This record gives sequence, structure tokens and C-alpha cells, in this order.
Amino acid sequence: MLESFLHVILYEPEIPPNTGNIIRLCANTGATLHLIEPLGFAWDDRRLRRAGLDYHEFAQVHRHADWASCRAFLGDAHVFAFSTKGTQFYHDVAYQPGDALLFGPETRGLPAHLLNSLPARQVLRLPMRSGQRSLNLSNACAVAVFEAWRQMDYCGGLHSPRGTGSDGILW
Repeated sequence: MLESFLHVILYEPEIPPNTGNIIRLCANTGATLHLIEPLGFAWDDRRLRRAGLDYHEFAQVHRHADWASCRAFLGDAHVFAFSTKGTQFYHDVAYQPGDALLFGPETRGLPAHLLNSLPARQVLRLPMRSGQRSLNLSNACAVAVFEAWRQMDYCGGLHSPRGTGSDGILW
């Protein structure tokens, strides 16, 4: 398995700009991105490139033929699936270096067989207002990645020491 502070897995992503945004997120945080095929777009799609801007060269991206090959590649990594069916909030988990965050396709979410293969405590959800279906994939991914990274004290990131800055804002 590739050493990374965090792995982001997109299971059969469908919308190129979402994947491009997540490539940019991974480049900026140091997370490794895993794409499980089939993808709902061509890898050279211009919309994917435009959303990722020039960040593709700074992100570690791996493509996998299926869930089994991705899981084998990740070895013993703890996988946390994100779903509206989750029973635990994403911020109630203690993330550790090497964990993997799994997100489903934009139009249908993760399949039941995959969710059922994980312990219930590893199927997480983001809070939302009643009556809403879900958050945008790249937004949900960013919320989860930054929470995990925050818990790991932004390892590898450029940040000021905790305290009050010259502007009086607590960091």
C-alpha cells in the first residue's frame, strides 16, 4: 500500500467537474485519490481537466478496475464510507493516518452490498437539513477530508502555530 496520511476513494464517479475538484482537494491536502472504475467520463475529459486546473501533476491518483482491487491495494487501511444511510456523524470518528474515506457515485450513492460489508460504525453521514437528498460530492468530500486532516493536526500542511494571530483571530 502507498503511504499517505489519508486516502480518498471515489466509487464509480460520474461527473467530471466533481472529480476534478477532488483532484485539486487532494493536491492541496496531500491526500491520495483512488478512482474505482468504471468512470462516468473519459479520463481526458476537458471538464475534468478544467475543474482540476493545473493540480493534476501535484495529486497522487490511482485508478482501480473494481472495489476488490482497490481494497487489496489499501491493505489494512480503515475504510469509512459516507452515505445518507450512515448511523454515525463524520465528526464523531477518531481518524488515524492511513485511513480511507469512501464516497459513492453522485446519482445513486454507494451500493448496499458495499455498505453492508463494513461495520455500521464505519458508515458515516454528514448532517443536513430535513428533506434534502444529499450534498454535492466534491463538497461532501472536502468537509470530510478537512475534518480528518484537522484531527491529524494538518500534518504536512503549512499552517501557523495555534494561538492568536496579529489580526486577533484564534487559530
